[in-house]
Amino acid sequence: QVQLVESGGGLVQPGASLTLSCVASGFPFSQYDMSWFRQSLGGEREELAYIGSSGTPTNYADSVKGRFTVSRDNAKSTVYLQIHNLKPEDTAVYYCHRYTGDYWGQGTQVTVSS
Repeated sequence: QVQLVESGGGLVQPGASLTLSCVASGFPFSQYDMSWFRQSLGGEREELAYIGSSGTPTNYADSVKGRFTVSRDNAKSTVYLQIHNLKPEDTAVYYCHRYTGDYWGQGTQVTVSS
């Protein structure tokens, strides 16, 4: 069955960088576009970044352009989200997502606090 497992979250200080990973299994990863979302406490789920099946194209929400970078390694069935210059407002649960079939991981918590 399709599984998406995120990791890499944690408690970080403002200004730090973080790389989140999402390991996929149960399907031919290289054939599917992927995306990253986040949801803060009490907030709506927000789409952050999209990446095509081959690694292009990539698209970003205006709110994260320039600080977030999405990439993938199809040989490792893994999609990544690099986050630079973390801000307290980046605090949220981060999810990877496969549009086809609407599959979600369990999420990884990122907390930005001094």
